[in-house]
This record gives sequence, structure tokens and C-alpha cells, in this order.
Amino acid sequence: MWDFSFGTALGLMVRTAPYVLFRVVVYFAIAVAYVLVTGTGAGIGYGVGAFAGPDEQAGYAAWGGIIGFGATAGVIYLLREYLLYTVKAGHIAVLVELMDGRPLPNGQGQIAYGASVVRERFVEASVLFGIDQLIKGVIGAITGLMQGVLSLLPIPGLDTITRLLRAFLNVAVGFIDEVILAHAIRTRSDNPYASARDALVLYGQNAKVMMKNAAFVAVLVYLFAFVIFLVMLAPAAAVAYLLPGGWSAGGIVFALLFAWAVKAAVLEPLAITCMMQVYFKVTAGQTPDPVWEAKLDGLSSRFGDLKVKAMSWSGLGGTTRERTAM
Repeated sequence: MWDFSFGTALGLMVRTAPYVLFRVVVYFAIAVAYVLVTGTGAGIGYGVGAFAGPDEQAGYAAWGGIIGFGATAGVIYLLREYLLYTVKAGHIAVLVELMDGRPLPNGQGQIAYGASVVRERFVEASVLFGIDQLIKGVIGAITGLMQGVLSLLPIPGLDTITRLLRAFLNVAVGFIDEVILAHAIRTRSDNPYASARDALVLYGQNAKVMMKNAAFVAVLVYLFAFVIFLVMLAPAAAVAYLLPGGWSAGGIVFALLFAWAVKAAVLEPLAITCMMQVYFKVTAGQTPDPVWEAKLDGLSSRFGDLKVKAMSWSGLGGTTRERTAM
């Protein structure tokens, strides 16, 4: 029914334990930073509120916590290129090698190897981030095309179901952009823009299969994340209780943060590994269909942007076709 093996994906998580641990450290550090800066902001607000009177301190503490939380979110937003380049893409590079049965170079750790592959393929973080944003736009267009078919079905009361399904599919396809990046790494392309364009055409050709599997994987991921959120509620509430002014909403916010950290560190790479299995399986032996290429050209301006950037990549004056990895 599904085109991936959950057991194989779990096995790959075990085999890439150094990267999983690296992700755990990074994302839990982010969660802790949120808690610490939010707590500091609440403490400062509580102190400032003392000048306004005891009745105002709780309100000042709440605003201090909100400002601290927002400041941390702003810093993380600025670091999003680094997280994609160093944490996510490097892990994908290692997963690609293991899935294709290629051993990593002797004496080189997974994190160092993953970083070297990403640098070789994408040169710098801004290139990878730009490609990722273009990929997201094209995936959104393909998803919209698939969703549009639903609105044509003459079923009474379908509007509400369609809106819910569209929202769910938008969540489900959130794992696919990194699968497209995996294609560039796997094919040893020396033109990442051309590789992403070809990979997106292959994705469009197999969108129904990809979305079916992505929907199932998304249900599993968010179900596990919800369970983790419930488990985290008690300790998170205890942390919130210690904040000046007893920030009542803090328990829920911190539980969400730590559930997000587990999702980003462990559940997301597991989901991406499942989707990489699906993509590599369904696209095996296929070549980009010119019909789908033309369809995407008309569907998304970002797909056209990939072509322009591919033609100007490294001053080659044209797209560099991929060399299929053996």
C-alpha cells in the first residue's frame, strides 16, 4: 500500500546516529534558548513592573516573556540558512550514500563528510537556501494543481472537505523539498539548479504517488509529535511556574517548543528518509517528461527561474546534465 519501508527508515536513523545526535543538540539548544531568553525577558518585565505597582507586575512579566520569545524567534529566522545548509542537507547527503550502499570515506566522520558534500554541490548556504525556496514554490504550484482537481468533482458539501484536504496536503508536502535536494546529491550533478529542475519534473510526473505517501507519513509524524507534546506538558508547566509572574501560557508554549525540537531532530529526518525511499523507487529509470516540463513552465514562474539560474551557473552558458550515480 505504501512505497517505503518504515523499518528501513528506522535502521537508517540508527546508522546515522551521529547526525541524529547532532540534530538533537542543535534543536534542543534552540528550544532551551527560547526558554532562557523568554524567562529572562519575563524577569526583566517583572522587575520593571515593580515600579508600576504589584498589580501590574504580572502583566509586565508577560510582555517581557513575549518580547524575549519574539527576539529568539527573530534570531532563529536569521539562522535558517545555516540550519538548512549544515544540519539538514548534510544529513541528507549521508543518508543518500547509505541508501545507495556506498560506504563513507574511511576516517571521515558523518558530519564532516555531509558538510563536504553539501559544499561541493551547493558551494555556499545562500545558494542552497535560494534553491530550496524555489523548490518550495514549484511544489506549492504542483500541490495546487492536484488540489484543483478536487474542486471539479460534483459532490455536495465537498467545499469544506476540499479546504481541509488542501490544508493537510500543504503540511504533508513539507517534507518533499529536501527530497528534491537529495536528488541533486544522489545524481552527482555539478549544476544544482538544473538538477532541481529535473527533479521537480520527475516529482510532477509522480505527484499522486508522492502525495499519497506524504499524507500517510505526515499523519504518523504529527501523531507522534502530539504524543510528545502531551508528555512534555507536565515538565514544561513546571518550568513556566518558575517564571516571574507565573506565566500561565508558558507551559503550553514550552511543551510545544520541546515537541517541535523532537519533531525537527528525529521525526522529520525519519519522514524525509521514508519519502526519499518513495522518490528513488518511483522515479527509477524515468527521465523528465517534456510535457510535464512545459506544464510546470506555465504553472510556476519559479520553475522558469530555475532554468535561468541553471543556464548562468558557473558561467557555463547552459544547463549541465546530471551524471547518474552508480
